[in-house]
Amino acid sequence: MKAILALEDGTLFHGETFTGSGEAGGEVIFNTGMTGYQEVLTDPSYYGQMVCMTYPHVGNYGVNPEDVESQKIHLSALLVKECCKVPSNWRSVKSLPDYLKEHGVLGLEGIDTRALTRHIRLHGAMRGVVSTDPADLADPQRVVDKANGLPSMEGLGLADAVSVKEPYAWVEGAPETVALTDGAYDWPGPGPRLIVYDLGVKFNIIRLLADQGFDVLVVPSTFTADQTRALAPDAVFLSNGPGDPAALHGLIEAVKILAEEYPTAGICLGHQLLGLALGGETFKLKFGHHGINHPVKDLATGQIEVSSQNHGFCVDIESLRDVELTHVNLNDRTLEGFAHAKKPLIAIQHHPEAAPGPHDSRYFFKRFRDMVEKETGK
Repeated sequence: MKAILALEDGTLFHGETFTGSGEAGGEVIFNTGMTGYQEVLTDPSYYGQMVCMTYPHVGNYGVNPEDVESQKIHLSALLVKECCKVPSNWRSVKSLPDYLKEHGVLGLEGIDTRALTRHIRLHGAMRGVVSTDPADLADPQRVVDKANGLPSMEGLGLADAVSVKEPYAWVEGAPETVALTDGAYDWPGPGPRLIVYDLGVKFNIIRLLADQGFDVLVVPSTFTADQTRALAPDAVFLSNGPGDPAALHGLIEAVKILAEEYPTAGICLGHQLLGLALGGETFKLKFGHHGINHPVKDLATGQIEVSSQNHGFCVDIESLRDVELTHVNLNDRTLEGFAHAKKPLIAIQHHPEAAPGPHDSRYFFKRFRDMVEKETGK
């Protein structure tokens, strides 16, 4: 079925949907990963975005239940050069088109993804709309107007839209909803008690924290500092997630309090929130970092890591005080990690859990575990 992608600046791309008729809108970005499309689809950090995969052939290994990073697809639409409708892999249980249809997500193919990627690199990420409506195909300006009617990503606090509504524990490799009694929790495990704020958390983050021996309880993004205190944790972890961190005023205030009382770590959006809570500032990147091949330098060891990344905002290095810079992006010299000079606080912008991507940065979870043990004796 014929479809059109219109960007807010009037640029048009013509293609076909491989998921049937429909319309979708959001911020258009590109991802440079050659594999990992299923993890991208289910990463809550992509909420409100339409993702263009720069690799030309997507869907060849199908979809399987082991590689999901959350309970559903979060991005608005998937944009590819060519979609493979008949996958070939022993782990595959369904095709990419069927998976997208099942979740009501639009898939567009046949567009020049190289031209789209180059346009975004030159002019920045921008709002766009995909439509199969015959009226829109006949009058593309209608679609351009729809794109301009979408809200800008700047100023959008989206963590609540992807966060769980009820707390859950990680039991035998899967989430299990738990009931709090008068706001308290009967921690079942012997390990350090860890509260994970679900701002759009990926399953592999929780999995790797559990592997470090933490007794994990995941809570909604709306949890206040007092609610977290009532759970008597030993440490706090702030997850990845979508949107503009500066718009999450309630969370920033909660993090300010919690960071004074507990060893705290953050990844991606959690990194940005911790930076804001410490008095720093964030800004929007021109086209963001989305892929699995971004070089990062660990300033403590001098080692270069190939990292998995997915963020459109960044903490301003110059705005931070009383922190030690621990990681830097070698592509554009933006901040990738910091540690507080006096408090047990660490954070990184890239994704040490990968999924997809290399495992170079996975040591971050042990570094956090060691910090918690030093501070709590557990």
